[in-house]
Amino acid sequence: MPNPTAAMMVIGDEILSGRTRDANMYHLAGKLTEAGIDLREVRVISDDRAAIIAAVQALAAAYDHVFSSGGIGPTHDDITADCIAAAFDAPIDVRADARALLEQHYASSGTELNAARLRMARIPDGAALIDNPVSAAPGFTLQNVHVMAGVPSVFQAMVEGLLPQLVGGAPLVSETLRIHRGEGDIAGPLGALAEEYPMLSLGCYPFQQKNGSYGANVVIRGADAALVRQVKERLAETFPE
Repeated sequence: MPNPTAAMMVIGDEILSGRTRDANMYHLAGKLTEAGIDLREVRVISDDRAAIIAAVQALAAAYDHVFSSGGIGPTHDDITADCIAAAFDAPIDVRADARALLEQHYASSGTELNAARLRMARIPDGAALIDNPVSAAPGFTLQNVHVMAGVPSVFQAMVEGLLPQLVGGAPLVSETLRIHRGEGDIAGPLGALAEEYPMLSLGCYPFQQKNGSYGANVVIRGADAALVRQVKERLAETFPE
């Protein structure tokens, strides 16, 4: 059976403007690899209602899982929850269980649960909450879309709690072979191996060092560790140091 597939939406004008460097995609990709869920696509989307709704609908139809980060905070531009609800025609409002989590959290710190903070308890009907052990405001799962915070520490904590609940496949393993040849020399034999082993992913990533030496790192990925090693050995025989 093939591994489940996934896509990610990184939501926020601050990412597209270059003001904030996204760390969540890198973290999620590694965790999904360990879980045996194949991340196939990542989209960075502005804080635009129509764009978010369109992306949710397209990705949810194309992949087994969609993970989103960003846009579920207390400010006016945090529109992700409303957009996810609209994408699935689900009503959304403050939900009692989410409100209770925020009430407990803010009471313990002596902070007022004002109208802005209460926005973080707005959850679409039919969604399951995703625990937030860092700052209490929950994420949620609606159908196959998992909606999480953009703050990296919170996102990572949410992923840690969510992934054990999802059915994964065979964890992917990878081997890297460093070849001190130009890509033009590597391309032919590498392409032949890729055709021979379509169940593996073979990628070629060039490098150039300060001393002028150059080459490429060939990364072989797949679920069968023995087969990955076998292909690496064959490639090493073709390009001995």
